[in-house]
Amino acid sequence: MAVWGGGAARALTRALRRRRAAAALPGAAGGLRDILQDSNRKRQLKFGSSLPVSLTEMKSNIFTVKRPFSTSHSSVDSKEMKKFQLLAHKWWDEEGEYAALHSMNDIRVPFIRDTLLSMSGNYHLGNPLSGMKILDVGCGGGLLSEPLGRLGASVTGIDPVEDNIRTADQHKSFDPVLAERIQYKSSSLEEIVEESMETFDVIVASEVVEHVADLEMFIKCCSQVLKPEGSLFITTINKTQLSYVLGIVVAEKIMGIVPEGTHEWEKFVPPEELERLLESTGFSVRSVQGMLYNPLSGSWGWVQSTSLNYALHAVRAGAAPQPHTTDTLPQTDVQQSTGTAGTVPDSAV
Repeated sequence: MAVWGGGAARALTRALRRRRAAAALPGAAGGLRDILQDSNRKRQLKFGSSLPVSLTEMKSNIFTVKRPFSTSHSSVDSKEMKKFQLLAHKWWDEEGEYAALHSMNDIRVPFIRDTLLSMSGNYHLGNPLSGMKILDVGCGGGLLSEPLGRLGASVTGIDPVEDNIRTADQHKSFDPVLAERIQYKSSSLEEIVEESMETFDVIVASEVVEHVADLEMFIKCCSQVLKPEGSLFITTINKTQLSYVLGIVVAEKIMGIVPEGTHEWEKFVPPEELERLLESTGFSVRSVQGMLYNPLSGSWGWVQSTSLNYALHAVRAGAAPQPHTTDTLPQTDVQQSTGTAGTVPDSAV
């Protein structure tokens, strides 16, 4: 999650204190330039390369730079698990480390709800998502699972960090309705594939794919547990110079908005790469929209640019048509059948 902050006054106060402290140290005049240079030197030592010198060069490298290869046969990154383990008790602190995720619900929940309703002819007053089975992958403490459950959906939230699941279970227990509609499980996505083949109408993976160890495996597993013509919703961070400066250098190293080390720029995902992986796995990408966080208002909004955060909606291909074993239909029947067929236009999603 690339953000400036969740509580601008608190973050700016911390930043000013750190700047005053840094000013008292010899050689502190370099400021942001020194931090950028130091961060880039560390990255060179780790990855053997520097940041692309221009956005043009970056775009040319999108399809040639390989994501870190995993030999674990799992989409779960153990280092990422340790990061979130330390914050498992803070999921429902709306002014804490996850403040921006709380406010993200103001746009991601309507995005999911309205997209699904535009694709369905069924509408249940008060419970618009009633009858839908949703899988929330990397559910954390249940920040997104709960509002989806309140909309009437039957939600399964999975997360490999057991303490996250304990937090989510405890919080949903305060609401008897949610306790019935939501179930949580400490599990990775690939661990539920065998038991959940083509089970879910919808999968949401919000602020998750930038933390997985094997993105290709993750997408394939999503396809396996999703029903034909089911929807996949993803929100994540683009891999650009701007996301490096704002999402890592400013948010983590200067302002301390999120703990340092929360994100790794090498694991950020350009929308072009994500679209390519999805389409090669049998998905049709319906929409990609830019998202922007305003630290002064503590709110998210939709923007045209996808250079920082973005949301994506994709639909899994329908079931392959079965071969006909009977005689060919009469021509009149064929015409009637063809005349009633139709597809959902991209503009409707």
